[in-house]
Amino acid sequence: MRLQLALALPLGLVAGFLVSAPAFAIDTTRLPVKSVDFSFDGPFGTYDRAALQRGFQVYKEVCSTCHSLDHIAFHDLDEAGGPGFTEAQAKAIAASYKLPADPDDKGDIFDDKGVRLTRAGTLADSFPPPFPNEEAARANNGGKLPPDLSMIVKARDGGAAYVYSIATGFHETPPAGFKVPDGTYYNPYFEGWAIGMPNTALVANAVTYSDGTKATIEQEAHDVATFLAWASDTKMEQRKSMGLAVLVFLVVLSGLLFAAYRKVWKDAH
Repeated sequence: MRLQLALALPLGLVAGFLVSAPAFAIDTTRLPVKSVDFSFDGPFGTYDRAALQRGFQVYKEVCSTCHSLDHIAFHDLDEAGGPGFTEAQAKAIAASYKLPADPDDKGDIFDDKGVRLTRAGTLADSFPPPFPNEEAARANNGGKLPPDLSMIVKARDGGAAYVYSIATGFHETPPAGFKVPDGTYYNPYFEGWAIGMPNTALVANAVTYSDGTKATIEQEAHDVATFLAWASDTKMEQRKSMGLAVLVFLVVLSGLLFAAYRKVWKDAH
């Protein structure tokens, strides 16, 4: 009897461990980013202006309700290397935003109803954040702070493909044994697989493209990833152009130096 009890105890522990082991064996390291083709990839790549404008529309109508774009000003929208908006279009976009106004002639920043005085945005202004402070942002997002998107492509390993993967990765089924924590959503392309961004943040036909492009989730994700890549590196095209010019100069200079060397030393031997 004692022998049976002595054997049953360790066998029971082993059996219990084997039953519970799969729950601890799940590796929640985020999946590698999806393979995506972007027009700006490679040393000679450039931004697709139509995709930039569509991506801005996705940001403005969907992403900007939670995410800021702190490092971008309205005048960036009509400058060389940008999305290709005209100055008039950029001014209209800026004017559609309401920013906190300076104190009035009485020194007040609130009207007689206690509402904060505002003014229309101008080209000199940066994109206003969706919340007045971090506390308000967390309070409206279940205690989580939505990251600023103006540098997200530079800040995340995988760049624009990471943004695309996150935006299109919500509709996969969690593996058996993985419990999605309350207040989060399953996304295997996010570290830990549980992300605070709702799985309804980007849906098909979330926007209506003015150029007639079909607004699938994949198209919207590709466009907003393109726009955020530009936001993270607004001078990319100028930098690549300068790099190419320097490369051509060095090749020509090398040729001239070699020709000079041959001319000077041709009779030396």
